[in-house]
Amino acid sequence: MRGAKALLCAVMAAGVFTFAAPAFAQEVAPEQLALARKYVDLTDNGAIFETTVVETGIATMQQITQQNPELGVQTEEVIGEVIKEYNGRKGELLDQFARLYAMRFTMEELTAIVAFYESPTGQKLASANSELNQDLSRVLQVYTNNLRTEFFAKVRGGLRARGVEL
Repeated sequence: MRGAKALLCAVMAAGVFTFAAPAFAQEVAPEQLALARKYVDLTDNGAIFETTVVETGIATMQQITQQNPELGVQTEEVIGEVIKEYNGRKGELLDQFARLYAMRFTMEELTAIVAFYESPTGQKLASANSELNQDLSRVLQVYTNNLRTEFFAKVRGGLRARGVEL
């Protein structure tokens, strides 16, 4: 869902909640869309919409107050009002997520996916995913940093073996 969060940020920054891509115009059976939406609802434990709206509010606050520190209180009040305007709009985003799943999975696949996420193990996985994604991201970051250092050293050693010094 991390990629979805980035997508939401881009969409919100543009001020639109609809996509113009032709793939989104594809027809999907209502029952398939409903099943996909059920999956999205079962796995939305990270509260991606709410988190993104609040993060956008914080970024807006920082942007405005960096240039106009005297507007802090007023900006905070208006941001609170704008955040309230987004209450109730979560469904718009989750419907779009559901459409993506419905376009990629058959009814049979969605039925199996939903059945899994309704099971105790599936519910545990769904609730752990947000923390797991953060942990996985940290592990990947450490691995990447170590890989860069090791990779560079190996390339440097290979060049040195050919008589090239960096």
